[in-house]
Amino acid sequence: MRQKIVRLALVAGVLVLALLFLLATCGGGGGRDDGGAKKPVKKSTGPATQLPVPPAYTTQRGWELIGTSPDYAVSRTTGRLAFLVRATGDQYRLRTIDSETGRAGWSGEKWRPPAVKHFPKLLTLATDDHEYFVTWSYGKIGENALTPADTIVSLDVYGVENGTRRRVDVPWGSVPTVTTTGPGILISDGRTNSVVVAPETGRITKVPATSLKYPKGCASCRQLTEVRGLTSKGLLVSGAREFWVQGGWFSRNVAPRDADPRSGIPTSVAPGLVLAKWKLAEKVKGAAIHDLWTVHDAETGKPLASVACHKPAIEPGQYPQAVVSASGGYLVAGNLAFDLSARKGHCFEDASGAKSLTLASVTDDGTAYGATSVRNAADVLAGDGFPVKAEVTAGTTDTLPSNVRVPSADGAEGVGLFRWTDGKDRLHLIGYPRAE
Repeated sequence: MRQKIVRLALVAGVLVLALLFLLATCGGGGGRDDGGAKKPVKKSTGPATQLPVPPAYTTQRGWELIGTSPDYAVSRTTGRLAFLVRATGDQYRLRTIDSETGRAGWSGEKWRPPAVKHFPKLLTLATDDHEYFVTWSYGKIGENALTPADTIVSLDVYGVENGTRRRVDVPWGSVPTVTTTGPGILISDGRTNSVVVAPETGRITKVPATSLKYPKGCASCRQLTEVRGLTSKGLLVSGAREFWVQGGWFSRNVAPRDADPRSGIPTSVAPGLVLAKWKLAEKVKGAAIHDLWTVHDAETGKPLASVACHKPAIEPGQYPQAVVSASGGYLVAGNLAFDLSARKGHCFEDASGAKSLTLASVTDDGTAYGATSVRNAADVLAGDGFPVKAEVTAGTTDTLPSNVRVPSADGAEGVGLFRWTDGKDRLHLIGYPRAE
Protein backbone atom coordinates (compact mmCIF):
# COMPACT_ATOMS: atom_id res chain seq x y z
CA MET A 1 0.00 0.00 0.00
CA ARG A 2 2.79 2.39 0.96
CA GLN A 3 4.57 1.67 -2.38
CA LYS A 4 1.35 2.42 -4.27
CA ILE A 5 1.00 5.78 -2.48
CA VAL A 6 4.63 6.65 -3.27
CA ARG A 7 4.13 5.77 -6.95
CA LEU A 8 0.99 7.95 -7.12
CA ALA A 9 2.83 10.86 -5.48
CA LEU A 10 5.68 10.53 -7.99
CA VAL A 11 3.24 10.53 -10.92
CA ALA A 12 1.46 13.61 -9.54
CA GLY A 13 4.80 15.37 -9.10
CA VAL A 14 5.81 14.66 -12.69
CA LEU A 15 2.48 15.99 -13.95
CA VAL A 16 2.89 19.19 -11.93
CA LEU A 17 6.42 19.70 -13.29
CA ALA A 18 5.20 19.11 -16.85
CA LEU A 19 2.39 21.64 -16.38
CA LEU A 20 4.80 24.27 -15.02
CA PHE A 21 7.15 23.68 -17.95
CA LEU A 22 4.28 24.04 -20.43
CA LEU A 23 3.15 27.32 -18.86
CA ALA A 24 6.71 28.69 -18.93
CA THR A 25 7.23 27.87 -22.59
CA CYS A 26 3.84 29.34 -23.56
CA GLY A 27 4.62 32.71 -22.00
CA GLY A 28 2.44 32.49 -18.88
CA GLY A 29 0.00 35.15 -20.09
CA GLY A 30 2.56 37.93 -20.55
CA GLY A 31 1.72 39.97 -17.45
CA ARG A 32 0.85 43.66 -17.25
CA ASP A 33 2.62 46.69 -15.86
CA ASP A 34 0.89 49.12 -13.54
CA GLY A 35 -0.29 51.21 -16.50
CA GLY A 36 -2.19 48.43 -18.24
CA ALA A 37 0.18 47.97 -21.20
CA LYS A 38 0.98 44.34 -21.90
CA LYS A 39 4.61 43.36 -21.60
CA PRO A 40 5.99 41.86 -24.82
CA VAL A 41 5.90 38.07 -25.00
CA LYS A 42 7.91 36.09 -27.52
CA LYS A 43 5.75 33.42 -29.17
CA SER A 44 6.62 30.91 -31.83
CA THR A 45 3.46 31.85 -33.71
CA GLY A 46 4.24 35.58 -33.70
CA PRO A 47 2.29 38.46 -32.13
CA ALA A 48 -1.41 37.97 -31.47
CA THR A 49 -2.26 40.77 -33.89
CA GLN A 50 -1.58 39.63 -37.45
CA LEU A 51 -1.63 42.72 -39.64
CA PRO A 52 -1.36 42.50 -43.43
CA VAL A 53 2.16 43.83 -44.04
CA PRO A 54 4.56 44.21 -47.00
CA PRO A 55 6.16 40.91 -48.12
CA ALA A 56 9.54 42.04 -46.79
CA TYR A 57 8.26 41.30 -43.24
CA THR A 58 6.97 38.19 -41.50
CA THR A 59 4.19 38.14 -38.91
CA GLN A 60 5.20 34.68 -37.68
CA ARG A 61 7.76 36.15 -35.30
CA GLY A 62 8.06 39.37 -33.33
CA TRP A 63 6.47 41.11 -30.36
CA GLU A 64 3.50 43.32 -29.46
CA LEU A 65 2.76 46.11 -26.96
CA ILE A 66 -0.78 47.24 -26.16
CA GLY A 67 -1.91 50.51 -24.59
CA THR A 68 1.33 52.45 -24.97
CA SER A 69 1.97 56.13 -25.67
CA PRO A 70 1.50 57.48 -29.21
CA ASP A 71 5.25 58.25 -29.32
CA TYR A 72 8.08 55.77 -29.12
CA ALA A 73 11.84 56.21 -29.46
CA VAL A 74 14.58 53.85 -30.63
CA SER A 75 18.25 54.03 -29.66
CA ARG A 76 20.52 53.61 -32.67
CA THR A 77 23.50 52.52 -30.55
CA THR A 78 21.76 49.88 -28.42
CA GLY A 79 18.62 48.96 -30.38
CA ARG A 80 16.60 49.65 -27.24
CA LEU A 81 13.03 50.92 -27.77
CA ALA A 82 11.39 53.22 -25.23
CA PHE A 83 7.69 53.88 -24.68
CA LEU A 84 5.49 55.45 -21.99
CA VAL A 85 2.69 53.83 -20.01
CA ARG A 86 0.13 55.28 -17.64
CA ALA A 87 0.86 54.40 -14.02
CA THR A 88 -1.31 54.95 -10.95
CA GLY A 89 -3.20 58.22 -10.69
CA ASP A 90 -1.81 60.98 -12.89
CA GLN A 91 1.62 59.38 -13.13
CA TYR A 92 3.56 57.95 -16.07
CA ARG A 93 6.48 55.59 -16.43
CA LEU A 94 9.08 55.08 -19.18
CA ARG A 95 9.71 51.46 -20.11
CA THR A 96 12.12 49.85 -22.58
CA ILE A 97 12.44 46.67 -24.57
CA ASP A 98 15.00 45.18 -26.94
CA SER A 99 13.54 46.15 -30.33
CA GLU A 100 14.81 42.95 -31.95
CA THR A 101 13.63 40.34 -29.42
CA GLY A 102 10.92 42.19 -27.47
CA ARG A 103 12.62 41.33 -24.17
CA ALA A 104 11.94 43.82 -21.37
CA GLY A 105 14.78 46.20 -20.48
CA TRP A 106 15.10 48.81 -17.76
CA SER A 107 12.08 50.70 -16.44
CA GLY A 108 12.08 54.23 -15.04
CA GLU A 109 10.42 55.50 -11.89
CA LYS A 110 6.89 56.88 -11.94
CA TRP A 111 6.48 60.64 -12.20
CA ARG A 112 3.76 63.22 -12.61
CA PRO A 113 4.15 65.72 -15.49
CA PRO A 114 2.59 69.21 -15.39
CA ALA A 115 0.14 68.24 -18.17
CA VAL A 116 -1.43 65.07 -16.78
CA LYS A 117 -4.26 64.48 -19.26
CA HIS A 118 -2.03 63.54 -22.17
CA PHE A 119 1.04 61.37 -22.62
CA PRO A 120 4.28 63.38 -22.47
CA LYS A 121 6.19 63.63 -25.74
CA LEU A 122 9.12 61.26 -26.29
CA LEU A 123 12.31 61.94 -28.28
CA THR A 124 15.84 60.59 -28.74
CA LEU A 125 19.00 62.68 -28.48
CA ALA A 126 22.54 61.72 -29.53
CA THR A 127 25.74 63.53 -28.54
CA ASP A 128 29.32 62.60 -29.41
CA ASP A 129 29.58 60.30 -26.39
CA HIS A 130 26.08 59.31 -25.28
CA GLU A 131 22.52 58.75 -26.34
CA TYR A 132 19.40 59.71 -24.39
CA PHE A 133 15.65 59.26 -24.28
CA VAL A 134 13.94 62.58 -23.51
CA THR A 135 10.36 63.05 -22.33
CA TRP A 136 8.80 66.49 -22.14
CA SER A 137 5.52 68.07 -21.11
CA TYR A 138 4.33 71.66 -20.85
CA GLY A 139 1.93 72.96 -18.22
CA LYS A 140 1.16 74.80 -15.00
CA ILE A 141 3.01 74.62 -11.71
CA GLY A 142 0.46 73.98 -8.98
CA GLU A 143 -3.29 74.41 -8.95
CA ASN A 144 -3.37 78.23 -8.74
CA ALA A 145 -1.07 79.16 -11.63
CA LEU A 146 -2.24 82.51 -13.00
CA THR A 147 0.60 83.94 -15.11
CA PRO A 148 2.95 82.70 -17.86
CA ALA A 149 5.68 82.63 -15.22
CA ASP A 150 3.81 79.76 -13.56
CA THR A 151 4.20 77.46 -16.57
CA ILE A 152 7.16 75.20 -17.31
CA VAL A 153 8.59 72.75 -19.80
CA SER A 154 9.35 69.69 -17.72
CA LEU A 155 12.08 67.44 -19.10
CA ASP A 156 13.18 63.98 -18.02
CA VAL A 157 16.45 62.86 -19.59
CA TYR A 158 17.34 59.13 -19.45
CA GLY A 159 20.62 57.47 -20.39
CA VAL A 160 19.71 54.74 -22.89
CA GLU A 161 22.13 52.24 -21.35
CA ASN A 162 20.77 51.98 -17.81
CA GLY A 163 17.94 54.51 -17.45
CA THR A 164 19.76 57.01 -15.22
CA ARG A 165 17.39 59.97 -15.05
CA ARG A 166 17.80 63.74 -14.76
CA ARG A 167 14.82 66.08 -14.23
CA VAL A 168 15.04 69.62 -15.63
CA ASP A 169 12.22 72.17 -15.29
CA VAL A 170 12.47 75.19 -17.57
CA PRO A 171 10.22 78.24 -16.95
CA TRP A 172 8.47 78.95 -20.25
CA GLY A 173 5.65 81.41 -20.88
CA SER A 174 4.39 80.38 -24.34
CA VAL A 175 3.59 77.22 -26.27
CA PRO A 176 6.97 75.54 -26.82
CA THR A 177 8.61 73.68 -29.66
CA VAL A 178 11.04 71.05 -28.31
CA THR A 179 13.55 69.36 -30.63
CA THR A 180 16.59 67.11 -30.23
CA THR A 181 18.26 67.38 -33.64
CA GLY A 182 21.58 68.48 -32.17
CA PRO A 183 23.81 67.83 -29.16
CA GLY A 184 21.39 69.55 -26.76
CA ILE A 185 17.67 69.88 -26.12
CA LEU A 186 16.32 72.96 -27.88
CA ILE A 187 13.20 74.74 -26.60
CA SER A 188 11.90 77.51 -28.84
CA ASP A 189 8.86 79.75 -29.10
CA GLY A 190 8.74 79.23 -32.86
CA ARG A 191 10.32 82.62 -33.41
CA THR A 192 13.61 84.03 -32.06
CA ASN A 193 13.66 83.15 -28.35
CA SER A 194 15.07 79.81 -27.24
CA VAL A 195 16.99 77.93 -24.58
CA VAL A 196 19.35 74.97 -24.87
CA VAL A 197 19.50 72.30 -22.15
CA ALA A 198 22.68 70.21 -21.84
CA PRO A 199 21.63 66.56 -21.29
CA GLU A 200 24.78 65.65 -19.34
CA THR A 201 24.42 68.37 -16.69
CA GLY A 202 20.93 69.85 -17.04
CA ARG A 203 22.47 73.29 -17.53
CA ILE A 204 20.04 75.78 -19.12
CA THR A 205 21.46 78.36 -21.56
CA LYS A 206 19.17 81.16 -22.72
CA VAL A 207 19.68 82.32 -26.31
CA PRO A 208 18.00 85.72 -26.86
CA ALA A 209 17.26 87.12 -30.30
CA THR A 210 20.14 89.58 -29.97
CA SER A 211 22.69 86.75 -29.99
CA LEU A 212 21.58 85.02 -33.21
CA LYS A 213 24.52 86.59 -35.14
CA TYR A 214 22.72 87.72 -38.27
CA PRO A 215 24.92 87.40 -41.38
CA LYS A 216 26.32 90.69 -42.63
CA GLY A 217 24.51 92.10 -45.64
CA CYS A 218 21.46 89.83 -45.31
CA ALA A 219 18.40 92.07 -45.00
CA SER A 220 15.96 89.14 -45.38
CA CYS A 221 17.58 87.35 -42.43
CA ARG A 222 15.92 89.84 -40.07
CA GLN A 223 12.48 89.20 -41.59
CA LEU A 224 10.35 86.29 -40.35
CA THR A 225 13.32 85.12 -38.30
CA GLU A 226 12.89 81.69 -36.75
CA VAL A 227 15.11 79.31 -34.78
CA ARG A 228 14.92 75.96 -36.62
CA GLY A 229 17.29 73.58 -34.87
CA LEU A 230 20.59 73.02 -33.13
CA THR A 231 23.97 71.89 -34.44
CA SER A 232 27.31 71.41 -32.67
CA LYS A 233 28.32 74.80 -34.11
CA GLY A 234 25.25 76.67 -32.83
CA LEU A 235 21.61 77.35 -33.61
CA LEU A 236 20.24 76.89 -37.12
CA VAL A 237 18.22 80.04 -37.92
CA SER A 238 16.19 81.11 -40.94
CA GLY A 239 14.95 84.42 -42.28
CA ALA A 240 12.47 85.19 -45.03
CA ARG A 241 14.70 83.81 -47.80
CA GLU A 242 18.05 82.69 -46.34
CA PHE A 243 19.37 80.68 -43.37
CA TRP A 244 22.50 80.25 -41.32
CA VAL A 245 24.13 78.60 -38.33
CA GLN A 246 24.79 81.00 -35.48
CA GLY A 247 28.45 81.95 -35.83
CA GLY A 248 28.95 79.25 -38.48
CA TRP A 249 28.02 78.79 -42.15
CA PHE A 250 25.63 80.91 -44.22
CA SER A 251 23.28 79.46 -46.87
CA ARG A 252 24.34 82.03 -49.49
CA ASN A 253 27.84 80.54 -49.38
CA VAL A 254 26.79 76.88 -49.62
CA ALA A 255 24.00 77.10 -52.19
CA PRO A 256 23.73 74.02 -54.44
CA ARG A 257 24.52 74.16 -58.13
CA ASP A 258 21.81 75.83 -60.29
CA ALA A 259 20.17 77.48 -57.25
CA ASP A 260 19.58 81.16 -56.63
CA PRO A 261 21.95 81.61 -53.64
CA ARG A 262 19.64 84.15 -51.96
CA SER A 263 16.51 81.97 -51.93
CA GLY A 264 17.09 79.09 -49.49
CA ILE A 265 14.45 78.09 -46.91
CA PRO A 266 14.98 75.16 -44.51
CA THR A 267 11.81 73.09 -44.46
CA SER A 268 12.81 70.26 -42.12
CA VAL A 269 15.68 69.39 -39.79
CA ALA A 270 16.84 65.90 -38.78
CA PRO A 271 19.90 64.92 -36.71
CA GLY A 272 22.90 66.09 -38.72
CA LEU A 273 20.83 67.02 -41.80
CA VAL A 274 18.83 69.97 -43.15
CA LEU A 275 16.31 69.72 -46.00
CA ALA A 276 16.02 73.04 -47.81
CA LYS A 277 13.98 74.41 -50.71
CA TRP A 278 15.68 76.72 -53.22
CA LYS A 279 14.56 78.72 -56.22
CA LEU A 280 16.36 77.76 -59.40
CA ALA A 281 18.54 80.42 -60.98
CA GLU A 282 16.74 82.29 -63.76
CA LYS A 283 19.06 80.92 -66.47
CA VAL A 284 18.26 77.30 -65.57
CA LYS A 285 15.73 75.52 -67.79
CA GLY A 286 12.39 75.07 -66.04
CA ALA A 287 13.17 77.63 -63.32
CA ALA A 288 9.70 79.19 -63.60
CA ILE A 289 7.90 75.98 -62.69
CA HIS A 290 10.40 74.04 -60.54
CA ASP A 291 12.01 74.32 -57.11
CA LEU A 292 15.30 72.70 -56.14
CA TRP A 293 15.26 70.52 -53.01
CA THR A 294 18.59 69.83 -51.31
CA VAL A 295 19.79 67.88 -48.28
CA HIS A 296 22.62 69.73 -46.50
CA ASP A 297 25.10 68.58 -43.89
CA ALA A 298 24.02 70.46 -40.75
CA GLU A 299 27.56 70.92 -39.46
CA THR A 300 29.12 72.37 -42.63
CA GLY A 301 26.17 73.35 -44.83
CA LYS A 302 27.63 71.23 -47.65
CA PRO A 303 24.98 70.05 -50.17
CA LEU A 304 24.70 66.24 -50.13
CA ALA A 305 21.98 65.53 -52.74
CA SER A 306 19.49 67.57 -54.78
CA VAL A 307 16.42 67.11 -56.98
CA ALA A 308 14.14 69.48 -58.92
CA CYS A 309 10.40 69.23 -58.32
CA HIS A 310 7.37 71.09 -59.69
CA LYS A 311 6.28 74.09 -57.65
CA PRO A 312 2.95 73.57 -55.87
CA ALA A 313 -0.05 75.60 -56.98
CA ILE A 314 -0.44 76.70 -53.34
CA GLU A 315 2.39 76.61 -50.80
CA PRO A 316 1.56 74.25 -47.92
CA GLY A 317 1.11 75.66 -44.46
CA GLN A 318 3.50 73.03 -43.14
CA TYR A 319 6.16 71.08 -45.03
CA PRO A 320 6.66 67.32 -44.51
CA GLN A 321 9.00 66.25 -41.73
CA ALA A 322 12.18 64.55 -42.95
CA VAL A 323 12.55 60.88 -41.96
CA VAL A 324 16.01 59.27 -42.01
CA SER A 325 16.89 55.56 -42.17
CA ALA A 326 18.50 54.00 -39.09
CA SER A 327 22.05 54.21 -40.46
CA GLY A 328 21.51 57.67 -41.94
CA GLY A 329 22.00 56.70 -45.60
CA TYR A 330 18.52 57.61 -46.87
CA LEU A 331 16.09 60.48 -46.27
CA VAL A 332 12.44 60.84 -47.31
CA ALA A 333 9.97 63.71 -46.89
CA GLY A 334 6.59 63.81 -48.59
CA ASN A 335 7.15 62.87 -52.23
CA LEU A 336 10.93 63.42 -52.00
CA ALA A 337 13.52 60.68 -51.49
CA PHE A 338 17.30 60.93 -51.28
CA ASP A 339 20.12 58.36 -51.47
CA LEU A 340 22.79 60.29 -49.59
CA SER A 341 25.60 57.82 -50.33
CA ALA A 342 24.97 57.97 -54.07
CA ARG A 343 24.21 61.72 -53.81
CA LYS A 344 20.96 61.24 -55.74
CA GLY A 345 17.47 62.60 -55.19
CA HIS A 346 14.07 61.66 -56.59
CA CYS A 347 10.82 63.59 -56.81
CA PHE A 348 7.87 61.22 -57.15
CA GLU A 349 5.30 63.13 -59.21
CA ASP A 350 3.31 62.54 -62.38
CA ALA A 351 3.84 64.27 -65.72
CA SER A 352 1.62 67.18 -64.70
CA GLY A 353 3.60 67.72 -61.51
CA ALA A 354 0.95 66.33 -59.17
CA LYS A 355 2.47 65.06 -55.92
CA SER A 356 0.11 62.28 -54.97
CA LEU A 357 2.68 60.08 -53.15
CA THR A 358 3.59 60.66 -49.50
CA LEU A 359 6.45 58.63 -48.02
CA ALA A 360 6.42 57.92 -44.27
CA SER A 361 9.38 55.59 -43.57
CA VAL A 362 12.58 54.26 -45.13
CA THR A 363 14.74 51.23 -44.38
CA ASP A 364 18.50 50.80 -44.36
CA ASP A 365 18.39 49.03 -47.72
CA GLY A 366 16.69 52.02 -49.34
CA THR A 367 13.11 50.77 -49.45
CA ALA A 368 10.62 53.51 -48.60
CA TYR A 369 6.95 53.05 -47.72
CA GLY A 370 4.07 55.45 -48.16
CA ALA A 371 0.69 55.90 -49.79
CA THR A 372 -1.16 57.88 -52.43
CA SER A 373 -4.32 59.94 -51.92
CA VAL A 374 -3.37 61.09 -48.40
CA ARG A 375 -2.70 64.48 -46.85
CA ASN A 376 0.40 63.64 -44.84
CA ALA A 377 2.52 60.90 -43.24
CA ALA A 378 0.15 60.61 -40.27
CA ASP A 379 -2.62 59.54 -42.68
CA VAL A 380 -0.28 56.94 -44.19
CA LEU A 381 0.49 55.38 -40.82
CA ALA A 382 -3.20 55.43 -39.88
CA GLY A 383 -3.86 53.11 -42.81
CA ASP A 384 -5.42 55.67 -45.14
CA GLY A 385 -4.83 55.93 -48.87
CA PHE A 386 -3.35 53.32 -51.20
CA PRO A 387 -0.04 51.83 -49.96
CA VAL A 388 3.10 52.09 -52.09
CA LYS A 389 6.67 50.79 -51.90
CA ALA A 390 9.46 52.90 -53.41
CA GLU A 391 13.06 51.91 -54.16
CA VAL A 392 15.02 55.07 -53.40
CA THR A 393 18.22 54.21 -55.28
CA ALA A 394 16.38 53.24 -58.48
CA GLY A 395 13.66 55.88 -58.13
CA THR A 396 10.91 53.34 -58.83
CA THR A 397 7.57 52.64 -57.13
CA ASP A 398 5.27 49.63 -56.82
CA THR A 399 1.73 49.53 -55.49
CA LEU A 400 0.94 47.20 -52.60
CA PRO A 401 -2.37 45.47 -51.82
CA SER A 402 -4.88 48.04 -50.59
CA ASN A 403 -5.18 46.48 -47.10
CA VAL A 404 -1.44 46.45 -46.35
CA ARG A 405 -0.18 48.45 -43.35
CA VAL A 406 3.22 50.05 -43.90
CA PRO A 407 5.90 50.34 -41.18
CA SER A 408 6.26 53.57 -39.24
CA ALA A 409 9.98 52.82 -38.93
CA ASP A 410 12.53 50.09 -39.59
CA GLY A 411 15.46 49.61 -37.21
CA ALA A 412 19.03 48.59 -37.87
CA GLU A 413 18.15 45.21 -36.32
CA GLY A 414 15.82 44.48 -39.24
CA VAL A 415 12.54 44.84 -37.35
CA GLY A 416 9.70 46.88 -38.81
CA LEU A 417 7.55 48.83 -36.36
CA PHE A 418 3.81 48.94 -37.05
CA ARG A 419 1.04 50.95 -35.40
CA TRP A 420 -2.58 49.86 -35.12
CA THR A 421 -5.61 51.00 -33.06
CA ASP A 422 -8.09 48.32 -32.02
CA GLY A 423 -11.85 48.53 -31.49
CA LYS A 424 -11.34 49.59 -27.87
CA ASP A 425 -9.27 52.59 -29.03
CA ARG A 426 -6.07 51.04 -27.68
CA LEU A 427 -2.81 51.68 -29.50
CA HIS A 428 -0.78 48.62 -30.49
CA LEU A 429 2.94 48.83 -31.30
CA ILE A 430 4.06 45.68 -33.11
CA GLY A 431 7.51 44.56 -34.14
CA TYR A 432 7.62 42.26 -37.17
CA PRO A 433 11.11 41.16 -38.32
CA ARG A 434 12.13 41.10 -41.95
CA ALA A 435 11.40 37.83 -43.72
CA GLU A 436 14.44 35.63 -44.18
